[in-house]
Amino acid sequence: MRRTATGLIVAMAVLFIVSGRYLGLHPSIGYVHAFAEAAMVGGLADWFAVTALFRRPLGLPIPHTAIIPVNKDRIAETMAGFLRDNFLTPAVVGRRMGAMNLAKALGTYLADPKAANDSRIRAGAGELAVEVLESLDPDRLGGQVRSGIKSQLEKLDIAPLLGGMLSAMIADGRHKPLIDKIIRWTGLVLEDNEEMVRDIVHRRANAVLRFTGLDERLANSVIDGLYKLLAEVLVDPEHPIRAKIEEGLEEFANGLREDPELQERVERLKRELLNNPAISDWWQGVWERLRGNLIESIRSSGGVGGAYIGETLGELGAALRDDERLQAQVNRFARRTAVGIATRYGDQIVRLVSETVRRWDAQTITDRVESAVGRDLQFIRINGTLVGGLVGVTIHAIDRLL
Repeated sequence: MRRTATGLIVAMAVLFIVSGRYLGLHPSIGYVHAFAEAAMVGGLADWFAVTALFRRPLGLPIPHTAIIPVNKDRIAETMAGFLRDNFLTPAVVGRRMGAMNLAKALGTYLADPKAANDSRIRAGAGELAVEVLESLDPDRLGGQVRSGIKSQLEKLDIAPLLGGMLSAMIADGRHKPLIDKIIRWTGLVLEDNEEMVRDIVHRRANAVLRFTGLDERLANSVIDGLYKLLAEVLVDPEHPIRAKIEEGLEEFANGLREDPELQERVERLKRELLNNPAISDWWQGVWERLRGNLIESIRSSGGVGGAYIGETLGELGAALRDDERLQAQVNRFARRTAVGIATRYGDQIVRLVSETVRRWDAQTITDRVESAVGRDLQFIRINGTLVGGLVGVTIHAIDRLL
């Protein structure tokens, strides 16, 4: 564009010289000559004006030239003040954010299947999640979470809560599967400890039973009887032992809600568990396994992690797009965050802009500003050349009429 503008001035100079030699051939040549003359003046004037913004024309120390390099510090202050007064005041940020529905726009984008399946978004979200998980200090984070859970559980009266849950289960009949599991578990325990039962029977039997070998038959009868009893209790919903178990559970639930002594025992057991180092180590192991599995899932070669992230982003987008209450909450949070940033860090952002421009040398600021608006500056020169020529033609026409 610079070469085009300069070439146009050169073309006007050539036209001016050529038309000046043939003025006598025809009256119209005078109009061409006047156009070329005025176009040269207009083009050169605008060349001087554009050049004077960034450097000294022809290197001459003409006053009020190289305006931008000479005044870069003042420009930096002006830019910073403009940014502060028009963009980074809490009132302006709050008003602009209040007029925007960021949550819905983000939700509409994420809910789009193309966005959800965009490998760049999935990869970016996955890599961000991995970096966050890997950057977390396992010991520190595990300790913080553990301390938080412990402090909350210490404040919680767990006995009445457990009693209420157990009473609700019994009232709804949801305790029956629990009884079935207890019976099956008892059978497994008996199966694993048959030898111990036989040994007890042998030691309790008298010498006559041991001499005749009836102690072994007695042990077998005891074990078979226990198995038969457990089977009967398991298959008969109305078995008396079931009623006794339910009665015991109801008494235990009432005691958890109303018996101070039982409540204190439960609280003591809770405190012992919370202070037990084994529980602490168990939580640390759970957290480490969870963190490792998440990282492995996201980075899996089969793309399972990426697909899950894409599906999750799509579900999040649909919720943001369709739920107006959620939109209001997210928009409120975004607005408060932006206003908070403007309030706390607005001056620092403005100072960063100002100091950055101040540190630029004259050539840097000249190149950056000129490259940002370069084409339009050269159009100013082109327009100046053409407008100057039209003005020259007009003046020449008026002179001929007069």
